[in-house]
Amino acid sequence: MFLKISLAMIAFAANSVLCRLALADRLIDPISFSLIRVSSGAVVLLILWLLSTRRVKIEWNIKNSIFLAVYILAFSYAYIKIDAGVGALLLFGTVQLSMIFYGIFHGEKLTLKRGLGVGIALVGIIILLLPGASTPSLFYSLIMGISGLAWAAYSISGKTMNNPLSSTLANFLLAVPIVLIASSLFQQDTVMTNKGILLAIISGGLTSSGAYVLWYSIVKHIDRITASTVQLSVPCLAILGGSLFIGEPVGLRVIFSTVIVLLGIILVIFSVKKTNS
Repeated sequence: MFLKISLAMIAFAANSVLCRLALADRLIDPISFSLIRVSSGAVVLLILWLLSTRRVKIEWNIKNSIFLAVYILAFSYAYIKIDAGVGALLLFGTVQLSMIFYGIFHGEKLTLKRGLGVGIALVGIIILLLPGASTPSLFYSLIMGISGLAWAAYSISGKTMNNPLSSTLANFLLAVPIVLIASSLFQQDTVMTNKGILLAIISGGLTSSGAYVLWYSIVKHIDRITASTVQLSVPCLAILGGSLFIGEPVGLRVIFSTVIVLLGIILVIFSVKKTNS
C-alpha cells in the first residue's frame, strides 16, 4: 500500500510541474491543455481496458465526470499565475479540509492526535497565504480552491466504485465533451506549440490516467481523513520539481509552510497506525 500511495503522490506532483511548465511560458493555453490532457487520458485508459484480460463493464457516472472536468479546467487556469509547489499546496490543502469535514459528518472519528496533525497542516497553508510580497494571487488561489473542492468530491466518490479502471475510463470519456463545452463558453486565444502539446499528452496519458486508476484502488481501502492528509505530501514533491525543472524560486515562507504541513501529515499517519494496531 505504501508503494502505491508513493507512486500516486509522485504522479500528482508531476501533474503540477507539467501544467506549470506548459503554461508559465505560454507554450499552450489552459483550455487546450485541459482538452488534450483529458483526451489523451481517455485514449490510454481505453487501450488499457481493451487489453485487459478481465474486461469489466464500463461504469458511467456523469457526476464524477463533472467533478473531473471541473478539477482539470480550474487546475489549468490557476497555474497561469501560481508556482507549481504553491499551487499544489493550495490544491491539496483544500482537498484535506473538504474531505476531513465530509468524513467527520459521516461518522469518522477525529482523535486528539489526528486533530492536532490536521490543525498543524492547515496552519502551514495559512502561513503561505498571509499577506506579503510572495503571497500568491488571491484570484488564482480561489480558482485552485475550486479545483481542490472538485478533486475532493472525485476522491470521495471513488470509495463507491467497483472497478478502478472501468470507472476512471468512463469519467475521462464523459469529461471530454464537458471540457469541449467549457471551451466554447470561455473562448480565448488559442496557443499551441509542439512542446505544450507534448506536456499535455504526458500529463493526461501517463501522470493522470494511470495515477487516477491507482488512486481509486487506494481510496477504497483507507478512510477519508487519511486519504486527504497523505495528499499533502504532493506540494513538497511539486516544490522540488518546480525548482529543478522550471527554476522557480523556493522562498523561506514556502519552505517553512511545507515543513509544517509535513509535520501534520506525519502526526496523522502515526495516529492512524496507533489506532489500527
